Amino acid sequence: MSPVLFVTGTGTEVGKTVSTAALAALRTDPVAVLKPGQTGLAPGEPGDVDEVARLAGPLVHGVELARYPEPLAPDTAARRAGLPPLAPEDVAKAVTDLADRFGTVLVEGAGGLLVRYDQQGRTLADLAAACELAGVQVEFLLVAAAGLGTLNATALTAEALRHRGLALRGVLVGSWPADPDLAARCNLADLPSAAGAPLLGALPAGAAAAETPAAFRELAAASLAPSLGGHWDAAAFAAAHHPG
Repeated sequence: MSPVLFVTGTGTEVGKTVSTAALAALRTDPVAVLKPGQTGLAPGEPGDVDEVARLAGPLVHGVELARYPEPLAPDTAARRAGLPPLAPEDVAKAVTDLADRFGTVLVEGAGGLLVRYDQQGRTLADLAAACELAGVQVEFLLVAAAGLGTLNATALTAEALRHRGLALRGVLVGSWPADPDLAARCNLADLPSAAGAPLLGALPAGAAAAETPAAFRELAAASLAPSLGGHWDAAAFAAAHHPG
C-alpha cells in the first residue's frame, strides 16, 4: 500500500487545493481525494474536492466527511452551527477504506497543521496519527507561501510534525508569483533548510485558471518534481531565479 499523503499548509490561502489537484492530475489510475472538514460553504455548493475534480479530471473520487457553513476553523464552525465535530477514528476509518480501494489517497486539511477539529483540540496531525494507529502509512506534503514570513511558518510546521513522529515528504510552493520579489527568490534556497525536507515544486500563481484537465495536467507536470510525478527541476528553477 502506498503512503496516504496528507496535504497541509503554512496557513490559509496558500494553494492547498490546487496543489492537491496537481498531485491528482499526474496519476494515471483513479485517485481518492478526502476533505475531512469543509468550512465556509452551504449544502450543495461545490467544495474543495469538486475543485480538485474539475482541475484533475474524471479519475478523481472525491469524499467530504463534514461540512460547516461558516469560514472558520472546523472546531469553531461546528460549534457555532450546532453540528458534531469530526472524530479522528471516523477519519481513520474513511482513510483506511479508501486506501484499500485506491492506489493513491490524498487528504487535504483545513488551514494549517494545528487547526483544531474538535473541542479536545485535536488537529490534522491527530487525524493522521489516528490513521497510523489503524495501520495506514502516512506522509505529509507541506504547501508553503512564496514570500516573506514563510520560513518561520514552514519551520514551525516541520518541527510540529517531527515532534509527533509524522513524516514530511517535502515542501511545495503553492502559488509562485509571476514577478517574484527578493524574499521569494531567496526562499527557494532557504525553504528546504527550514523544513528539513526537499523543495518538490512551485505551482505558478493562477494555475487554477487552466481551462481543461489536459492543460492543467501539463502545467502540473512542469511544476512538480519527479518524486511527485512531474519533471520540475529544483536546481534549475532556483538558478533561474537566483537573487544575485
